[in-house]
Amino acid sequence: MPATPLAQPPATAPRSRSAAPRRLMTAAAAALIVAAATPVTLAYAAPSATVSPTTVAPGGRVALNVEGCGTKVARVTSTAFSEVRLAPGNLEATNLFGSATVFNNAGPGTHRVLFECGGPGGERVTASLQVASGAARGGTGGSVGSMSTAQIAVGGTLAVGALIGGVWVLRRRAAAG
Repeated sequence: MPATPLAQPPATAPRSRSAAPRRLMTAAAAALIVAAATPVTLAYAAPSATVSPTTVAPGGRVALNVEGCGTKVARVTSTAFSEVRLAPGNLEATNLFGSATVFNNAGPGTHRVLFECGGPGGERVTASLQVASGAARGGTGGSVGSMSTAQIAVGGTLAVGALIGGVWVLRRRAAAG
């Protein structure tokens, strides 16, 4: 029997590298280019500050708050009050808080409030404070001024009635005991 030639596998081209690693490298390079082109300001937003209330009479108090400083201390200055140092409520705080008393002789009108993150020379943000004409209300804070004479009489009668009832109960206990 004649010898048959051994079957030869079909001729194939040399194996090329898979396209998947090339695509992966291209995607990684594109992501790196996009990340390098993205502005850093997106990661760190500018600080924002608030003064509350925004309108106050001379002698009144205002709450001061700044968010986004990236520091644990801030300084606040204004022509309406003395310099104030803000600090966080705890170590993880992103907001810095404080309060100030408006000068008794502060002129009416708008006063600029300057917040400096980290102290003098730090990143700055401003807010406005409106000082109203007149003085801050003191004393009872207006709790009695709005009451009528009839309301005061009824309240006084109830207080006297409670006092008399209490004395009567105590005397009965003392007599029974």
